[in-house]
Amino acid sequence: MRSLVLTPVFMMLLAFSCSAQKKIAAKDAAKHAGETIMICDKVYNTEVVSGSNTTLLYLGSETGQYLTVLVKGPENPKFKWHPETDFKGRNVCVTGKIVDYNGKSAIYVTQSSQLKIDMSDSTIHPPAGN
Repeated sequence: MRSLVLTPVFMMLLAFSCSAQKKIAAKDAAKHAGETIMICDKVYNTEVVSGSNTTLLYLGSETGQYLTVLVKGPENPKFKWHPETDFKGRNVCVTGKIVDYNGKSAIYVTQSSQLKIDMSDSTIHPPAGN
């Protein structure tokens, strides 16, 4: 009987801890190096690195000064969208560990669940086909 009571309580706590994840802006990414965190900001520019088919999303600035989101070539087939076009100019939330990429803060995205359109901005619409 005790396990029947504890299971719903445990599930509620787990759901709360997942939904209560701290959100920060891209400009604050460097302050959280090494942490796994959610960053929500505008994708100002995108780039596909020739030869490696790695997609770069620059959040918070045109140059990736604050945060670069990387989707490496081998990971691209996991996604139903085209990040280089679907996310440019949109507000997104990305979750992952902040690491160094060429001297700047970055998050490597390996699962589509890590990168979402920020629906808290009512002007944002999900990419077609999703």
